[in-house]
Amino acid sequence: MEGLLPMPERLHASLYALISITFWGISFVSTKALLDVMSPFTVLVMRFGIGSLFLCLLIPVLRGSLSIRLTYVPHLFILGTLGVFVHQILQATALLTINASSAGWIITLSPLFTLLLSMLFLAERMTLPKAIGILSAILGVLLIVSAGSGRSLNFSWDAGYFLMILSTLNWAVYSLLLKNLEIPLPPLTITFYTSLFGFLLSLPLLWKARGWEQLAALDGAHWAHLFFLGVFVSAVAYLYWAKAHEHMEASQVSMFMYLEPLATVVAAMLLLKEQILLATICGGLLTISGVLLANRRPH
Repeated sequence: MEGLLPMPERLHASLYALISITFWGISFVSTKALLDVMSPFTVLVMRFGIGSLFLCLLIPVLRGSLSIRLTYVPHLFILGTLGVFVHQILQATALLTINASSAGWIITLSPLFTLLLSMLFLAERMTLPKAIGILSAILGVLLIVSAGSGRSLNFSWDAGYFLMILSTLNWAVYSLLLKNLEIPLPPLTITFYTSLFGFLLSLPLLWKARGWEQLAALDGAHWAHLFFLGVFVSAVAYLYWAKAHEHMEASQVSMFMYLEPLATVVAAMLLLKEQILLATICGGLLTISGVLLANRRPH
């Protein structure tokens, strides 16, 4: 049973998940910094191009294999489309209009969407604690959006917040599929092909955005952000996330996303000099508390 994993196995899976969400938390800051000089499409193409190349070189070093059966190509294509192409376009576009710290808090809604999908498709029952938790999480997000927009709770929605929330729903679907498709391949191979498919799907966008002109204007700091996004966020984090799903349920792994805002907020303060509002922190804590309550198990 998943709840009775040996401690070293559970510890390793937890460590993989923790490293992944730390890199992803910081990724909002690096992406936000790059969007000052690059389009979201160029950032997307370059980071997953770098990530795919890194993984391709890593596989033979770790004595892995690139060979796969054609049966699993559709599965990997779906994962690459949702987990890479769609997910990253939504987040990068959202960061054009919202700050990195707000994005980091909103991403914690993903476990809530995982729960809602389980209720819709796996017949999980609604209970009073779940209903209260869902309402609390929604109020928390409204408080975050209100703080970020500088308005009272009677505000008009910024498209960036809507896209960010949509990306959390998309990620919940990706995480469930990653676990339930049960592709019999090593996590390194799965991560390479999902990254490669995401890169190939986004490649035409480089031409549309005339990305080569933007690349010529990058300085050393921008290239450092791009290298971090390509290697550590798009390759290592996705690989470790897949390895965590080998040994834990999707709902258990998703709980680590509660820690992601901490990495985002600290990085945003240090690197982007973002001002972290008290209302944003309160909204984030309210959201996390609500999601924890909604996902609480009776035992």
